[in-house]
Amino acid sequence: MRGEELFPGLGEGEQRAWINLVKVLLSLPGALESQLLRDADLTLLGYMILARLSMVPGESLRMSQIAEMANGSLPRISHAVARLEDRGWVTREVCTGQGRRFTTATLTEAGRAHLAASAPAHLATVRRLVLDPLGEDFVPVGAAVERIVENLGLPTEILESR
Repeated sequence: MRGEELFPGLGEGEQRAWINLVKVLLSLPGALESQLLRDADLTLLGYMILARLSMVPGESLRMSQIAEMANGSLPRISHAVARLEDRGWVTREVCTGQGRRFTTATLTEAGRAHLAASAPAHLATVRRLVLDPLGEDFVPVGAAVERIVENLGLPTEILESR
């Protein structure tokens, strides 16, 4: 099958852009996670959970909010948070409110310290793999990606804590 048959309606430039975007989507998370596992004993999801908690007032979120941020199921997020809790980086607490039970996750001092220690090497990897190659295009690319995030129905505000 020829390329134009695989992607009917896409021009040559669009096909090239799409294939390269798919390469990034499939390869970048693994490259970022490899660095985090090697240097910080953290998965990419674990790092993002700690980072998200560090950005909100009280450093605490409902599990459902973490799942929304990570676009993951509650069982998957619960498992990831349990691993962080086992290491002393977060605590979980069952709460009640408005007639419902929910669980919150809160960043601990040890979690904050581990995140701070992990951040420089992770940022260096992000800079090497993403920021430096894009240069001045990074912010416009981010704005374009935000439209995709919105189209997927995901929140775009990083500090939103409802």
